[in-house]
Amino acid sequence: MDVQQLVFLFIGGLGIFLFGIKTLGDNLQKIAGDGLRNLLDRFTTNPIKGMLAGIFVTILLQTSTGTTVLTIGLVNAGFMTLRQAIGVIIGANIGTTATAFIIGIKISEYAFPIIFLGTVLLFFFHNERVKNYGRAIFGFGALFLGLNLMGDGLYPLRDAPLFQELTISMSNNPLLGVLIGTVFTVAVQSSSAAIGLLQTLFAQGSMTLDAALPVLFGDNIGTTITAVLAAIGASVTAKRAALVHVIFNVVGAVVVLLLLVPFTALVEWIQATLNLNPEMTIAFAHGIFNISNAALQLPFVAVLAWIVIKAIPGDDKAIAHTPEHLDNRFIEQSPSIAIGQAKKEVLRMADLAGEGLEEVIMYFNTKKDKHRDMVIQYESAINSLDESISEYMTKISTHSLTPNDSKTHSVLLNTVRDLERVGDHMENIMELVDYQRENKVVFSEDAISDIEEMFTLTLSTLRQAIHALDTDNIEEAKEVAKKEDDIDRMERVLRKKHILRVNNRECTGTAGIVFTDMVSNLERVGDHAVNIAETVLEVD
Repeated sequence: MDVQQLVFLFIGGLGIFLFGIKTLGDNLQKIAGDGLRNLLDRFTTNPIKGMLAGIFVTILLQTSTGTTVLTIGLVNAGFMTLRQAIGVIIGANIGTTATAFIIGIKISEYAFPIIFLGTVLLFFFHNERVKNYGRAIFGFGALFLGLNLMGDGLYPLRDAPLFQELTISMSNNPLLGVLIGTVFTVAVQSSSAAIGLLQTLFAQGSMTLDAALPVLFGDNIGTTITAVLAAIGASVTAKRAALVHVIFNVVGAVVVLLLLVPFTALVEWIQATLNLNPEMTIAFAHGIFNISNAALQLPFVAVLAWIVIKAIPGDDKAIAHTPEHLDNRFIEQSPSIAIGQAKKEVLRMADLAGEGLEEVIMYFNTKKDKHRDMVIQYESAINSLDESISEYMTKISTHSLTPNDSKTHSVLLNTVRDLERVGDHMENIMELVDYQRENKVVFSEDAISDIEEMFTLTLSTLRQAIHALDTDNIEEAKEVAKKEDDIDRMERVLRKKHILRVNNRECTGTAGIVFTDMVSNLERVGDHAVNIAETVLEVD
């Protein structure tokens, strides 16, 4: 074969491998549904549990990058703290070794039958779940087909003098191997592809173990780049989580490079003792490296957290999505206390709704993405607390309640529904501002002033309703009802003023639609505020 054929084989094989591993991971995730996200959300209460969750999710996704990016997303959304994320990231590095072990089993000669089986499930069955299995199996087969093609494209390199000299250089200078592994993994955005290629080269005899191991360590460093890219524009905590990933892999590589001679001897001894094939030898080296690195750094999670906090200063503005006051033990011991705890959580949810509305006002005024991102966090937190509080209240309802507790139970459930709707209207206004930005819709100064006035009145009404609920203040609840009348009146006045502006050509029709939709959403927030206040009056 000429050089062109070899290059085409290699890049085609690389493309098929990357497509296969992504198809496999994506469809395993579909098969699991929301289970992976929930697993990371719920079973990361300490670093060890987080590590185990990270291992399991990464084995299913077949990519540590996918787990790390998912983790950064959860951190950015406030579902996970930095310490929880560190445990998951450590586990992800262990879980990613599964791909290397699968390749080491040497079932690549069955790539075509595996692809055929996946195709049969995909095209001859109508059940979507079966199709997801078919796509996953197809991706699994494509992974091996791509690996075979890459190997065929690189096989002639073993006899090329330049490549032989490069291999010798990597044996004599491990840092060169680390650099090559890092650069290649950054380029293809997949450590699995880089390590699979390394296994193939080692199996062909193109590289010695001395040259292959530093490249392996470089592959582990290169895989962190995707996490770094995912953290760009994310919260401070998400950036810190990405930095943890970098530090973890770099420190591990440095330690093993310092112990390269005994590490190489250990791998050679395991290869001889277990009679491993070359691919499995690299897989074992990869597994030993990541497990040892985890054992070394897991006890220092607090230190890692301290380092990244110092390295990336700034206020952590991530909104905690998990409840802070709900404890199932209170339900069994004292339903009355449990209702009190639920009220605290509802009031926290209400504060988030008020703060989210403030962020919407700032987004409307400044059009800055940082306020938009905070609105998304607040709305997501409100939805999450809606689920948690509703589930908690359902558990309480199975126990015997006093008449007073029963009334409070009903009030809290109704309030949670109203607050969740406030979050929806908050998101609606954010999307209207998005539309205004994207389509360069310009408001007149009078329109901006009117919107700001209604924002202020609506926010103060919501705040007063929340305070009335907190203190059971009847007078404040009555005042909220009066303010809601003012909001309704203001909405009618603003609509009329808008019509006049359109008639006088001071405002475009598109601007008018956005304006009236914003006013309508604010009026609905006022309705939900008065609903909250009325529950106080009803209890009285």
